[in-house]
Amino acid sequence: MAEQPNAVLSGRAAGAPARVAGPLLVLFWVCSVVHLVAGLAGLGLVDPVTKGLLMPLLALWVLARRGPGIIVAALLASTAGDIALEIDGMFVPGMGFFALAHICYITFFVRERPAFRASAASDSVGVTGTGGDAGSTAGDGRHGRRPVRWWMSVAAYAVVWVALVAFLWPGLGALQVPVAAYSLLLTATAITSSWYGLRAGVGGGLFFLSDTLIAFGIADLDFPYRGFAIMATYIVGQYLLASAVVRPPEPGVSPRTGGRGKCGGFEPREGEKHPV
Repeated sequence: MAEQPNAVLSGRAAGAPARVAGPLLVLFWVCSVVHLVAGLAGLGLVDPVTKGLLMPLLALWVLARRGPGIIVAALLASTAGDIALEIDGMFVPGMGFFALAHICYITFFVRERPAFRASAASDSVGVTGTGGDAGSTAGDGRHGRRPVRWWMSVAAYAVVWVALVAFLWPGLGALQVPVAAYSLLLTATAITSSWYGLRAGVGGGLFFLSDTLIAFGIADLDFPYRGFAIMATYIVGQYLLASAVVRPPEPGVSPRTGGRGKCGGFEPREGEKHPV
């Protein structure tokens, strides 16, 4: 029986024309560099303005590449969080917006989780990378490497989460409970993104690191260039998360026409039907 089309992939956002994807990505990276330099140089309004443009540009790029709508929603929620964190007294609402972003990411990666399915399949048959559907799936053909078993990332991040909460707890003051609750979602994004593949996993890990550095500041554990490190890891982490789920167009397919059929020029995964 043919595999049913994945609901997340078949529900991709309509998107802007693919021909604008390249310029949008260039704008994103130019804005990123300007923002990081402005932060180091203390360039007044340039810092918050460029910060507010980062995630919208990345969201537009995902739309232009016809990426999943739920990833666009994650980036727009991150935009609201970025803006809120620039306003005095809006730290907790800002965390709330980022919590929504993490819920979007977690939902996508749990519903997709090719590495999770591959690891589970290899566990059930006791064979990896040898013949049959289980073997070919366990090889994680999209990335050319065997996926990390799902429970390994859970165990590793659980240890890190417990250690960080215990270390930072005394200095968090009134924000102890909100920060601990938010950090659970942050950790879940890091875990579930690692199930999707290497690129997404690195992105989730950088997002985790970025917000951990923010928590260090809340606990009065500052160090030089902490703000630069926060934004650099955040920018790269978000890009890796978004780009991990955006597929390249088929070779020779014009971005103006969007390719064949209803897939918009994007090739389905091996064994997966074109969405109808």
